[in-house]
Amino acid sequence: MHGYERCIAHIDMDAFYASVELLRYPDLRGIPLVVGGRRAEAAGPGMPPLRRLRDYQGRGVVTTATYEARALGVHSGMSLMRAGRYAPAALLLAPDFLAYRHYSALFKESVRAIAPHMEDRGIDEVYLDLSEAAGEPRVIGQQIKAAVRAATGLSCSVGLAGNKFLAKIASDLDKPDGLTVLGPEDIPTRVWPLDVAKINGVGPKAAAKLRGLGIATIGELAQTRRELLDDAFGQRLAGWLKDVAHGVDHRMVVTCQAPKSLSRETTFDRDLHARHDRVQLAATLANLCERLSEDLAKKRSAARTIGVKLRYSDFQTVTRDTTQAVPLRRACDILVAARECLRRVPLDQRLRLLGVRATGLTPTGTSALEPAQGELPFS
Repeated sequence: MHGYERCIAHIDMDAFYASVELLRYPDLRGIPLVVGGRRAEAAGPGMPPLRRLRDYQGRGVVTTATYEARALGVHSGMSLMRAGRYAPAALLLAPDFLAYRHYSALFKESVRAIAPHMEDRGIDEVYLDLSEAAGEPRVIGQQIKAAVRAATGLSCSVGLAGNKFLAKIASDLDKPDGLTVLGPEDIPTRVWPLDVAKINGVGPKAAAKLRGLGIATIGELAQTRRELLDDAFGQRLAGWLKDVAHGVDHRMVVTCQAPKSLSRETTFDRDLHARHDRVQLAATLANLCERLSEDLAKKRSAARTIGVKLRYSDFQTVTRDTTQAVPLRRACDILVAARECLRRVPLDQRLRLLGVRATGLTPTGTSALEPAQGELPFS
């Protein structure tokens, strides 16, 4: 690719969950649609699968939204109650993750058939290394877009650049259904005007910290004295921030990557008390451990460290973990470790969220679930 030694592509499905739902409800095209909450909340007797966002009552969050809803201020991760204030007339639909996984598989199969050097980055995005591919990158990008649409009926946006950072930025510049090439000469005009929050890896806290330093755009970050960033973020993170602001990213496309951690968590419909709601909490904890055990089996992994995550009614979050001499995989063993962690957590407040996490993963070499010895202990 002109101006770069490598050619990296980032393929991002457009409003993926919402777009899958529009295949099911084509009459909703052009109407603000929000996907979020839980299926159980939309599956009551006589309750339609679609309802107005203003009628939602609960603690669910926005999974995704169509571009029409985004134009009204709705975005992923926003609480549905807050989203209802921005777009009260928008339609709300509970997510169907089985359908999303199906279309994700079709999307990735169609991409891999054209460019096999692929890094899977989640249900709706991948990176490709096209450095050794035969053909002009823009032509390959068009071929990928056509193949994805033929396989799924959905559109994707393609970003082409010399590294992963710029390719991801590029794929977002001309959504939906975009094909964008970013060369070195485009950085001042197309990248520097963007908000610092557009940098993948700069979360809300880091973005707020940068704005506190008077740095709102990527261009302002590029022009900031390194010493100021060193003092605020430390040398390692400051160096990374300066690099990406100037369009520098040396990360490679990794075609096979083992997971570093797995987790399962749930937010309760109401705040639960550790003593008064003990039965429900115990059942929830056991269910999370069972699901985490199944996830580990699918990844052919076991975990040396098991942790728990609690969020209290005041939104304070605490975590505790324990590391085992032998990696764990069975649900009953994970449950024992999780309870060990809970004994080190204050349980004097009501709880709104409970989660279990597995880290320090090691391969096991088999995908079959190991049988548990007897029934799971629930108390």
